[in-house]
Amino acid sequence: MDNGRPNIVLINCDDLGYGDLGCYGSERNRTPAIDRLAVEGLRLTDFYVASPVCSPSRAALMTGSLPARVGFTSFDGRAVLFPGMRHGLAPGEQTLATMLRDAGYATAMVGKWHCGDQPEHLPRRHGFDSYLGLPYSNDMGRQQIDGVATGNPPLPLILDDDVIEQQPLMEALTERYTAEAVRLIRQHRGRPFFLYLAHLHPHLPHLTAERFARDSRNGPYGAAVEYVDWSTDVILRELDDLALTENTIVIFTSDNGSRVNDEGGSNAPLRGTKRTNFEGGVRVPCLVRWPGRVPAGAASGAVTSAMDLLPTLASLAGGDLASDRVRDGHDISPVWFDPEHADSPHDVLPYYWMHTLEAVRAGRWKLHLYRHEPADGEVRELYDLIADPGETTDVASDHPEVVADLTARAVQIRQRCGDERTGDPGRDLRPVGTVPDPRPLTSYDPHHPYLVAMYDGAAG
Repeated sequence: MDNGRPNIVLINCDDLGYGDLGCYGSERNRTPAIDRLAVEGLRLTDFYVASPVCSPSRAALMTGSLPARVGFTSFDGRAVLFPGMRHGLAPGEQTLATMLRDAGYATAMVGKWHCGDQPEHLPRRHGFDSYLGLPYSNDMGRQQIDGVATGNPPLPLILDDDVIEQQPLMEALTERYTAEAVRLIRQHRGRPFFLYLAHLHPHLPHLTAERFARDSRNGPYGAAVEYVDWSTDVILRELDDLALTENTIVIFTSDNGSRVNDEGGSNAPLRGTKRTNFEGGVRVPCLVRWPGRVPAGAASGAVTSAMDLLPTLASLAGGDLASDRVRDGHDISPVWFDPEHADSPHDVLPYYWMHTLEAVRAGRWKLHLYRHEPADGEVRELYDLIADPGETTDVASDHPEVVADLTARAVQIRQRCGDERTGDPGRDLRPVGTVPDPRPLTSYDPHHPYLVAMYDGAAG
């Protein structure tokens, strides 16, 4: 620690559901290391991401802003970025990494980025001193699904700014990521550091080390979750061994809910999955440990968001937030330090799909306005998320005054943040980064010595 500033380790999973961890009720997956974070820190029960899919969710986490603020609403009509697209985080965006680097932190990223794969958009252009990982999802390489090959280019593994391997052995990637995380912790132990570890699991395809595939009680999905738990155990033990535990904030979360409520994944007790704005798509696990500052074994039902991490960590690390832009996150350190008494700083929480406002939450009430799945259409459904977190019973007819209030709040949100469906342009929205001549980082070469010619799995 330097001048009282904590180290920060942010662990972000890919498609991990609300009900996938023991500390959130799972009886199928063994997650003792992650559960240790809950015993030694704070468990947030109403923690949200800004989108039910990865690219906009991750951009919001990095910038403290709704995806619309940074232009991450639609990528040539698609909801997430794909290989070789022209879009990514704009060069002028202040990210968690740029804020902390400017505050004197060593900054490092390991794992999935998914905020643009063009050189101008990669992590080292957004405040990270070093990077090892995949620029997008692990199902976006050369892959066959039910024997049919996809048309994706070879999956690129990047070190800093260069592709160092194509089609890496996916079963070993989490081990490689964890070893790199340990190396970085040791390298930077003498100064404040920020490590962002963004796992590829449990996103499809579920390819894991043999040990986890063999021992899982929950099939390939459980193996992926338990691989992440093993990695977490390694990192926590390394912090212990280096006497860094007391001076390090560890945050564990996910980018969106599980894609399925079967095949091993669980968002229980919540309704919905990834790609939906039911709670199961956007309410995710979040654990925060900082011994001596964040009370051990605590829980909070205050509404909090991944967008809150930037302003919160800025306040704790002595970082400066750029004053020339609007953000949607808040400093939630009062919730971390006094979870029993601190209230949510969010008067209202918007739920967007691309650039359509689909729902709003204020306190215990959530009003659904529009639904893109299973079919586009307006709705007026009100749920009491305290009494009914599974959104099973529409109580709109019983509380017309709440429906009216939340409808008015939705109008205000559209005026501020825009809504493509209603034609509201919004205010203070910043453009997405764009390059004029995008191209994939790799291209298939039949003579290249790929270690894995074709991944076998499903897309998601």
